Amino acid sequence: MDADVTDSAGTPPEPEDRAGAGQPPPATGGGPDTPPAAAKGGRRWLRWTALGVSVVVLAAAATGWWFYRKLDGNIQTDTSAAHELDKYERDRPASMVHDAQNLLLIGSDSRAGDNSSYGRDDGGSQRSDTTILLHLAADRLSATAVSLPRDLMVDIPGCGTPDGTRTKEQFAQFNWAFEFGGAACTIRTVEKMTGVRIDHHMVVDFSGFKDMVDAVDGVEVCLKEPVEDRQAQLKLPAGRQLLHGEQALGFVRSRHGFGDGSDTQRMDRQQQFLGSLVKKVQSNGVLLNPTRLLPVLDAATRSLTTDPGLNTLKDLYDLVRSVRGIPTENIRFLTVPRQPYAYDGNRDELVQPDADRLFKQLREDLPIKVAPAADVEKAKEGGRNGSGPGDDKPDDPGPSASPSAPPVYSGTNAASGMCG
Repeated sequence: MDADVTDSAGTPPEPEDRAGAGQPPPATGGGPDTPPAAAKGGRRWLRWTALGVSVVVLAAAATGWWFYRKLDGNIQTDTSAAHELDKYERDRPASMVHDAQNLLLIGSDSRAGDNSSYGRDDGGSQRSDTTILLHLAADRLSATAVSLPRDLMVDIPGCGTPDGTRTKEQFAQFNWAFEFGGAACTIRTVEKMTGVRIDHHMVVDFSGFKDMVDAVDGVEVCLKEPVEDRQAQLKLPAGRQLLHGEQALGFVRSRHGFGDGSDTQRMDRQQQFLGSLVKKVQSNGVLLNPTRLLPVLDAATRSLTTDPGLNTLKDLYDLVRSVRGIPTENIRFLTVPRQPYAYDGNRDELVQPDADRLFKQLREDLPIKVAPAADVEKAKEGGRNGSGPGDDKPDDPGPSASPSAPPVYSGTNAASGMCG
């Protein structure tokens, strides 16, 4: 062993002074087992990772806030309706059950703007093409959607008009109320007819409906026969098929392409379609999946006008969250009991006492059941023939039912869908 390898204490000698003569040895850092370069690289990697994560979090937060502001800004508020309703607060019915809610859903047939392809815009006038009274039970375990025929003859109160004048109180067809005084006049007409307090209202136009159907990738329908209705811009083959925006709108609006062309059949078809739409939204997990829910919310809010109590995204989200757990079989669709008007077969009138009993059930948040029309008629015939309630079914519909049994009306539920 060479003598200059170690000194007498076994300590390595000082390195020879070459290019770095007189310079201190490089700092180690990072611990005895960590090479200096690796320690510096590790710290740099951690700093860049933390910075990257921060940027992603901030970007996600900014994107979320942008979406929230966008959706929130989509919603239009009907302050004029709220102002008009305040004038008649003393005349309006009171809410009878805490936490139960009644919403009036109005489909507008306005031809203004993007809707001009469906007909002439006659200066901005519009009527309600479809009106649904939606009752949400206080326990949020059921929901009942009652269609109100647009040709139903009703008492329309005197209403304020957009030009500042007032209409006189009159007996006329229901959808004139929306033309006379917008949502406020329609709400007052419904409250006068039913005694049900309307808590909120929403107005959706043609474009909004189409966009919502497209946002859930279409709705499936089943047709026994091919359909062609030029007025509704609809031509469909028979069988099972998936309808998207334009076709879906034509399907729910068509009167001349199906059966006898009556509004009765049209409302039944609308209810079946809405049931299929609700079923698809729930089965696809849209309400629980933000990436799927955002397009639906965007489509819904872009053509939505609401009262001030539902005019924010948070308000709508809270409403959706409160009902998303309702089983589809407990989401019921029916039409208010009606028959051809005695003085004009092209108009409708309420069937009593069936209609008043339905309104009482809604006011008091009591059970309502629906069944296919053939079953309801059969049960009624059984009652008239003296077979008595419950001979064929546990719940006997309409007038033949016992006073304590839930009334059964002709209708469907969201679990059925159009194709079973």
